[in-house]
Parts: sequence; C-alpha cells; structure tokens
Amino acid sequence: MAEYHRPDSKKLQSMRDVANRLRIHSINATSASNSGHPTSCCSAAEVMAVLFFHEMKYSVKAPRDAANDRFILSKGHAAPVLYAAWAEAGLFPVEDLLKLRKIDNDLEGHPTPRLNFIDVATGSLGQGLSIAAGMAYTGKYFDKAEYRTYCLIGDGESAEGSIWEAMNFASHYKLDNLVAIFDVNRLGQSDPAMLEHDTETYRKRAEAFGWNTYVVDGHDVEALCKAFYDATTVKNKPTCIVAKTLKGKGIPGIEDLMGWHGKPLGDKAAAAIEAIQSNIKSTNGHGLCPALPTSEVKPIEMSVKLAEPPNYNKGDKVATRVAYGTALVKLGKDNPRVIAMDGDTKNSTFSDTYRKAFPDRYVECYIAEQNLCGIAMGAACRDRAIVFASTFAAFWTRCFDHIRMGAVSQTNVNFCGSHCGISIGEDGPSQMALEDIAMFRTIPTATVFYPCEAVSAERAIELAANTKGICFIRTSRPATPVLYSNDEPFQAGKAKIVHDAENPQVTVVGAGVTVHEAITAAEKLAAEGINIRVIDPFTIKPMDAETLAESARKTGGKVITVEDHYPEGGVGEAVAGALSTLPNVTVRRLAVTGVPRSGKPAELLEMFGINANAVIKAVKEMI
Repeated sequence: MAEYHRPDSKKLQSMRDVANRLRIHSINATSASNSGHPTSCCSAAEVMAVLFFHEMKYSVKAPRDAANDRFILSKGHAAPVLYAAWAEAGLFPVEDLLKLRKIDNDLEGHPTPRLNFIDVATGSLGQGLSIAAGMAYTGKYFDKAEYRTYCLIGDGESAEGSIWEAMNFASHYKLDNLVAIFDVNRLGQSDPAMLEHDTETYRKRAEAFGWNTYVVDGHDVEALCKAFYDATTVKNKPTCIVAKTLKGKGIPGIEDLMGWHGKPLGDKAAAAIEAIQSNIKSTNGHGLCPALPTSEVKPIEMSVKLAEPPNYNKGDKVATRVAYGTALVKLGKDNPRVIAMDGDTKNSTFSDTYRKAFPDRYVECYIAEQNLCGIAMGAACRDRAIVFASTFAAFWTRCFDHIRMGAVSQTNVNFCGSHCGISIGEDGPSQMALEDIAMFRTIPTATVFYPCEAVSAERAIELAANTKGICFIRTSRPATPVLYSNDEPFQAGKAKIVHDAENPQVTVVGAGVTVHEAITAAEKLAAEGINIRVIDPFTIKPMDAETLAESARKTGGKVITVEDHYPEGGVGEAVAGALSTLPNVTVRRLAVTGVPRSGKPAELLEMFGINANAVIKAVKEMI
C-alpha cells in the first residue's frame, strides 16, 4: 500500500468548488420542481465531491460496470446532490438537473434504477447499508474483486434497527471493502435527531459494533480525503466515517436551522446561490476526472437449470421444504453463482442442504430478517449472483417495506418462505404464515409459487432462478405425497388438473397441503356418486385464468377454493379475481379465519375448516 499523499492545494480547492457547485445544482433543481430537499443535499456536498472526484474508481461511460466502485445513497431524499455529482462527472448535461421530479424524466424525487447509474431504490430510510453490505460481501467473497462499496447514511435514519443489523453483519464478515459515512447534520424532519452533534457517541457505537471509525469535519475535504485513504489500509474491518456537518451548509439564514427539511428555498434561492457562488474559486470548471477501475470483473452466466431432474416415486411423502434444499444443490451444480442465504433457520428451511454441499456459496445472516433481505438484494445487484434467501414465511412479513422497495429497485431475488399456515401444527400462531401470499401478491414485480409436492417444488425453484423480478416460493412443513411424474413440465401461470372425472359438478382449487385434502375429498365424494375436479394452481401470481375459466364453465360456475392462509388476499381472492369477468360463477372460499392455536396439523385443519371433510361439506352444500 502506497503512503498517503495529501492532495495539492489546487486539487483540494477544486473539490471545494465541486461541493459548492453540487449545492447550487441542488438548489436550482429543487427550485425548478418546487419540491425536494436542498438542505439535506447541502450537508453532504463535500462528502459527495471527495467520493466522486477523488476516492471512487468508476467509468462514467459504463456506470454499472461490474468493476466500478459502488455507491448507495441510503438517505435517498438527498437525490439531487447525487444526480448533480453524476452530471458534474459528465454522464449527462447539468441542464437536465432542472427536470428533477418531472413526469417525463427519470430524475425522480428519490433514486431508482430507471437511471443507469443507480443500483437500488432508496428513500424508505434505514435500508441502504444492508444492500451495501450485500454488495461488499459479494465483492470480497464471490467476485474476489478490488471494487469497494460506499454508503451515505443520514443521522436521522440511524435510529432504524436495520442499520445496526447491517453494522453487525459487516463486522462479523470482516467487510474491509465497505465504508459507511454517517452524515451527522443534527436536524431531522420535525425535530433534531436524537444525538444531534454528539459524534463521540456515534463513534463509540460504531466501534462497539466492530467498525474501524473516524470522526471528521464533514465539510473539510482534506480531512475526508485522509479518512477515505486510511480506510483502504485497514484489513478485516469495515470503516465508518462519522462526518459532522450542518444541514443547509452555506445558505445564509437557513444553515443549521430547523424548519427547512423537504422545502425548496423559494425566494431565498437567488441569495443562497449568490452566497455559495462567492466561495467558488475556479472559473473554467473544476478540472477533476474520476479515476477508472484498475482491474476487470467479468460478467457471469445468469441462466441456470437443475443439474438432474427430480427423482421421486409417485406416492412418496416428501415435504416441499425438503425439496427446496434438494433443488438448490442441483442448481448449484449447474451454476457456481447460485447463492443461498438464511436467517438461522437453515435446518428447518433446508437451505442447510445447500450449505453442506457448497459452504462457500452460503451466507448465514442470523436472526435479522430485514438485513437478510437487504443482503440478498445487494448480492443480486449488477447480475453478480443468483440469490435465494430463506426463512419461515411468517418472518418475511416483517420485511414488507424492504421487499416492496425491492420491486422499485428492479431486484431479482428469490425469497423462500417455509412453515406456512396452520399445517405446521404445534408451534402455534407466532410461527404460522397466514398473510404471506397476500403480501407478495401486492408486489408488482412478484411471481408467487406455491408447490404442493416435491416434483413441482423442484421445478418452482428452477423457474424462480430464471424469472426476472421478485419470486416467492411458499413451502410447507408436512410431508405430502408426490403427485407428478419426474418429467412433468411446469411453467408460471399454468395450473394442473390433479383429479378429474366425467361430468364434474364442482371445481375445487387447493394449494400446497390443501391440494391433497381436496384430492381426498374427491375420492370420498366419488364413492357417493359426486364428481368434482381438483386444480393445483402452482402459481398464485400469475393465476391461470384460462384453466380456471374452462373448469368453471364445465362445472356450471360452481367453484370452491381451500387454502392454508387467511381469506384476505389469498388463493380464494386470486381465483375470484381471475373469474370475475365470467357470468354466473360462484366462488366459495374456505380459509383460516381468526387467530389459530397450537395443535396437531390434522386437528387444526379440521378446526378451521380447510380439510377434506370441510371440502366434502362445501361441495354438498353447493350442489
């Protein structure tokens, strides 16, 4: 490692000038849109100037090149200063900054990957550092590359627990290629931040989490240059830079005052710009050019298939959660960039099967599901890994905000949720996912797989790995009989008729464990001379409206759904929605109602009316 060389006075002044140009751009852009957060931009101006014009290595011509250093603006409301930095770097004309927040422009109020220089959407606070840690982990352990990752965090958002989940993760995994910068500008939206300018407490907290930490004047470009350099010399520890700043820095009458969060400067803008302009020394631009990466990071193959087909006998009882682990190993044999991660439930979700086969491609994220979600999204950025993240399906619900932001981020992460519904039995309601289908169905980029047995589970994993957007695979705890041949083809949005008879009178749609309950009901009803058709939808989103409609017509518009989920947002509502344009169709929904309790799975299915007996009763009532 070369010794630190202080930038000469000319370069230091150029960086100061860039910082002030970023302030002016931020004020002009927010004034043009008559909305935005210019004061939040002004506190971060020197940090951004030093990062983008001295510290980071990246290609302006290829902003998402795999070899580039990464930058995450966790305090996404300061987007104008980020846009301004890229404009000053030459990516697009500075005049375009005046299109901020316009409907026909992608310079949105908070960053999104509609822009070619943004990896993930931010703005829902507290999420950026987890994503940055996922990027850094990928860089250090999977890519084994030189690129570094930087994350700018607002002091207000440091109250979010997910920030500290990420701090814990990064130190545990010795992510010395990760730098977090806390912009401690003292003021929040409606009140001062909890610690205000108590940088010593920030330092102690960061160090207690195992981070190499520096406290600097965040408006001193020389101090920032030295801190960023020092961070590159530290091994086996991430670095935290606690930057003491002033909100609205450089704006007379506004700097360090409450009441200016999220407000354009209005009639104060002209005077503010004049005051800031007076501090700019250069007249011919700043003359700074970002450094290019010094090494290449090659693209990876993002398609993958099962290395071998499913291998089961019909009637064998296998839990879909077990098939999940089996399928992951088969994918891993085909493509070395298949990555699995979990939140200390790997022996229950069966991601442990993958860990045992490929320990260097497995990431234990411990009991911090929000961070697990962010790590997964970070690892998937720039197509560096095919990511599967698993935990109990119930625990994904605490990550709903992270997951919905993942859709805005255009992320390609596969979430597996095991132990769904009351069929898990004795563990009781805290472990029973009964809201998860509803949650993932609301995600605009999501595909929701719900396999009912092992063959379809393996194919769901394979399909998810090759499907763009967010995928959710809902797996069950009980072992269920194999229904399909090993060579049965599957596709998203295509249901299977798993039981049929001549002149069926009712269509019954099950999902997961209730497919088997419906089949049992069909066999018992057939003995009484009542024929029904049973459908396994395979995916709840997209739902196979064509097969459902054909079946509804054939059964005189009589449809029953039965699901191990609450009625709101579940399989029944998905089926009803798919059939909503058909005349004379009645959909009766059997679902879990009320808060369940501990008990044996069969007892709970009976108690909440989603077993074979309940289906038989509903069919007889309907006909």
